[in-house]
Amino acid sequence: MAGFWKRLVPKRFRKKGVTIPVVRLHGAIMAGGSQFKQTLNLATVAPMLDKAFAHKEAPVVAIAINSPGGSPVQSRLIFQRIRALAEEKDKKVLVFVEDVAASGGYMIALAGDEIFADPTSIVGSIGVVSGGFGFPELLRKIGVERRVYTAGENKMILDPFQPEKEGDIEYLKSLQLEIHKVFIDMVKMRRGERLADDATIFSGLFWSGLRGLDLGLIDGLGEVREVVKRRYGKDAKLELIGSARTLFGRRVPGVVFGEGKSAEIAAGAATGLAASLEERALWARYGL
Repeated sequence: MAGFWKRLVPKRFRKKGVTIPVVRLHGAIMAGGSQFKQTLNLATVAPMLDKAFAHKEAPVVAIAINSPGGSPVQSRLIFQRIRALAEEKDKKVLVFVEDVAASGGYMIALAGDEIFADPTSIVGSIGVVSGGFGFPELLRKIGVERRVYTAGENKMILDPFQPEKEGDIEYLKSLQLEIHKVFIDMVKMRRGERLADDATIFSGLFWSGLRGLDLGLIDGLGEVREVVKRRYGKDAKLELIGSARTLFGRRVPGVVFGEGKSAEIAAGAATGLAASLEERALWARYGL
């Protein structure tokens, strides 16, 4: 019916070219966030995804990813939301890698029916990593005695203030293997026969876009504007779907106003600093 009424409108008044909504997912993937540092997680990206897939006339939704990874849970939740919306709205998804889509970033990229990247993009890192620090000797040197009381013999597993225990390490590795298997199964399910027969694909290594194409991790080289206009014509337009803004136009969640909020602001600043350091470490793994 919509097509019938559109034909009644004179050509000179008709809207030229199809409009493709674009959602840009940039940053580390973390469950938390603050007014000082917004991160990628389902809560922050869901409104943008809902808005993009609500475009009735758009044949596809484009998603631009620039992420070094982070939380496997949030990565998988975002992946699942994209696929659920694609099926519900009957739309294809085109994913475009910017600087990097590695680890959790690549897990999200798997939601695309097709994945494109720049020849110099970084893709892959299909693995699981955990890290931390140990301080048992520091406490002894500064004369501090740590006192912890638990119910449950494993409540202090991986405590950074106690010497490492072989059993703790083995348990952590068993969890990593389970998560790694989930990741591998997702890659095989989404990429299928496009994957090359190469054992290093699931080793945690990462590659350039050129090598990623050879391995079957992506489908082509190119950026969003170029690919969209090649497929949908020179009159095709891109519409960037932004995140929600406050009254003052700031794209930050949970901004605190009013008196008596200095403690909350200070706590938010500290959380933001910690998140920034963690995010910087994630980017640094890929030389970025």
